[in-house]
Amino acid sequence: MNAQIRPIPRRPGPLKRLIRPLVKPDVFDFWATRFHRTWTWERPLARLVARETASVDAVTLLFKPNRHWAGHRAGQHVNLGVDVDGVRITRSYSLTEPPRADGLLPITVKAIEGGKVSRHLCEDARIGDIVELGQAFGEMTLPTPSEGSFLLLAAGSGITPLMALVRELAGQGMPSDLTLMYWVRRREEACFLDELRTLAAKHPHFRLRLLLTRDTAVAADEAEGRIDEALLAAHAGDLSARQVMACGPGGFVEAARDLLASRTAAFQAEAFTAPPVTVVDEGEVDIRLQRSGRTLRVPRGETLLVALEQHGLKPPSGCRMGICNTCACGKSAGSTRHLPSGELIHEPTQALKLCIHSAATDLELDL
Repeated sequence: MNAQIRPIPRRPGPLKRLIRPLVKPDVFDFWATRFHRTWTWERPLARLVARETASVDAVTLLFKPNRHWAGHRAGQHVNLGVDVDGVRITRSYSLTEPPRADGLLPITVKAIEGGKVSRHLCEDARIGDIVELGQAFGEMTLPTPSEGSFLLLAAGSGITPLMALVRELAGQGMPSDLTLMYWVRRREEACFLDELRTLAAKHPHFRLRLLLTRDTAVAADEAEGRIDEALLAAHAGDLSARQVMACGPGGFVEAARDLLASRTAAFQAEAFTAPPVTVVDEGEVDIRLQRSGRTLRVPRGETLLVALEQHGLKPPSGCRMGICNTCACGKSAGSTRHLPSGELIHEPTQALKLCIHSAATDLELDL
């Protein structure tokens, strides 16, 4: 819909530029964090400052970033590095609000069965905990100016980036015609429902439909059923001039794409799960680098870090010096293989470490 917009990192001051060649960032960070837990040379960290229940199985967490956080646009994601049982694990989460006046970063996390990070954040994270941040990434942002007619389709946790877009438009006085269709299994699993209903009552241009797949619809803004032609015809209105954004599980996103991609003014989607695909470890695949716009041909079975370096790139990495997590980056499409375990990972939107993953299919990376 619109070119990817990334925040511009803070330019270091003249003193820092002068002494940079003399400083080892990891050594500086080791000692600086002994005085203040979020002081670093250039690494973004954040402290958990508040938490609140978002639904029966989700929690909203507010983080205060350090000065190295470069900002975000509504609809973007962030890589969160969390220590669970002594191991640093990185996952991608959507920021659920546009930039706030107080600078805090909100994420809403749904507790996933068997999910180490989501369970930790929902059940064990405490005020004062420190997490590592990546810079914001993602292309599903509103055009500037925010004009036109928008249809947002969310399923489950897919509401999180779309909620940021709703809040951004509400903060502008809802200048555009906006319809949100939000699918959940049961009503108590819906996040932000009271706020969404308040916004719909306040803004005539905003229409909300809560779609329930395992519950009985009783409210005026609710209906039953999975995404199909009949539901869209009943609740989405005229599609020809709509700009559509869809987010949810892979099957939901593909169904939305099949139904709408050729019938709307613009269609954009992000999936947080995907159906398994057949992959082999021979031959080559394409890697699209979102920030630079380059596309590289790389061999399967080779670490992404080595593959990128062979093309002359120098992605951030301290792996060979034993500094872990420095090569983590966002992946927005494609499948990878975790080389130490051999596991194939099909989740499109995730964080990965370049040093221990190889490309199994064509990829899109936040580089």
